[in-house]
Amino acid sequence: MKTYLKILLPAVFVAAFYSCESDDQQQVTTMNRLVLEDNFDNPGAPDSNLWDYNIGDGTAQGIPGWGNNELQYYTDRVENVIVEDGVLKIIALQENFQGSGYTSARILTKGKFQKTFGRFEARMKLPWGQGIWPAFWLLGDDNNGTQVWPQIGEIDIMEYRGQDPTIVLGTVHGPGYSGANSISKSYDLMTERFDTDFHVFGIEWGPDYINYYVDDVLYNQITPDDVPGEWVFNDNEFYIIINMAVGGSFVGSPSSSTVFPQVLEVDYVRVYE
Repeated sequence: MKTYLKILLPAVFVAAFYSCESDDQQQVTTMNRLVLEDNFDNPGAPDSNLWDYNIGDGTAQGIPGWGNNELQYYTDRVENVIVEDGVLKIIALQENFQGSGYTSARILTKGKFQKTFGRFEARMKLPWGQGIWPAFWLLGDDNNGTQVWPQIGEIDIMEYRGQDPTIVLGTVHGPGYSGANSISKSYDLMTERFDTDFHVFGIEWGPDYINYYVDDVLYNQITPDDVPGEWVFNDNEFYIIINMAVGGSFVGSPSSSTVFPQVLEVDYVRVYE
């Protein structure tokens, strides 16, 4: 029997490039009590008890292109988001839809699962192609619209340019360090590619630190000393977002060599404390 949820307790980036070797002094905390798990065992739509959708091109929110000049229209159609064969599939299509030339999906746990601190991880197989932009990230609760980005904070656990199949990035955005001034580091798989097999992307997040890892390799730690503005990651609850954008300022537009459909596959999402 599938258990998706276990509750045990009530842009453009400035990046440094690193390979598997890191000289960072990492703070690692044991976080092994499972508080959320979705293994995507039940075929069809993602579990509505956990996941919701962003719909549209961002215009309704007053941010056309979701603020990044993206080209896709997000839907909740099975053509763009479906659970099958034991994985969640987010599918980007090249098609004319509601005035956009592409469609894709963006799912989120806002109002259904939100948390401060923990180990957040997902096992994913990434797509490949110019102009494809999948991401696994956390966004702070806006307190019913009383706070706005970047004051609410953003933790990008994994971002990836489809044209760079060996490199992912981990980033934070907050007041005084957002957009082009975000704090970011990349991880280069070097001898493998992220589109040929599944890998685990995650963070270990505690008071005054966020550790980033790929599989079992910790490659980055961000602390209040690393940011030029307010550290907004100690008090606010954050929710999970998984999406795949097409185009945008981070990756550029698809080229004639970009093949559609593009598929982001997610084997599981887990949260520990």
